[in-house]
Amino acid sequence: MNDIDSIMRAAPVVPVIVVEDVRHAEPLAEALVAGGLKALEVTLRTPAALEAIRIMKQVDGAVVGAGTVTNPEELEDALEAGSEFIVSPGLTDPLAKAAIGNGVPFLPGIATAADIMRGRDHGLTHFKFFPAMAAGGLPALKALAAPFAQCRFCPTGGISEGNAAEWLAFDPVLCVGGSWVAPMGEPNKAEIEALARAAAGLGK
Repeated sequence: MNDIDSIMRAAPVVPVIVVEDVRHAEPLAEALVAGGLKALEVTLRTPAALEAIRIMKQVDGAVVGAGTVTNPEELEDALEAGSEFIVSPGLTDPLAKAAIGNGVPFLPGIATAADIMRGRDHGLTHFKFFPAMAAGGLPALKALAAPFAQCRFCPTGGISEGNAAEWLAFDPVLCVGGSWVAPMGEPNKAEIEALARAAAGLGK
């Protein structure tokens, strides 16, 4: 999976992961992959995040990316840690140029038509709709997607096991980002694998 389209199509849910203790990284990744979720987004919200990416990358079958990347410096840190894709909450020209220049699969956040147009100026067609529920929910994304038939989306922010299927039923949505499959704290591998397996089945 060396492009953002194939990463987004790997499973209907991309786990949005916050790791506070690096000891949790390996068992969490193992459980998610065993349940069928291979593309893992580790958010750069904690001091443990970069080391967690390094650890999770060693798990067979895992494709590990960095989320909450907000500038070129964080992008470089994420790539040095081995990130295989980059997710950002928003889209700036410096970050887009840095991601494209590094040739890394890039999923920038958008919430408006202007955001999408800026991304299209950089040749981007795949976007994270964020914060999905706060930005107007599915009706807002349907309105935004209409003028941009070539674009595909991963809604994130307020997506849950209860509403994910509704989002996934909208054709331009390739996957959703969700934290419910990766609860924080000491991983319960059986519980997380079951959550992952249920999430992986949402796209069928």
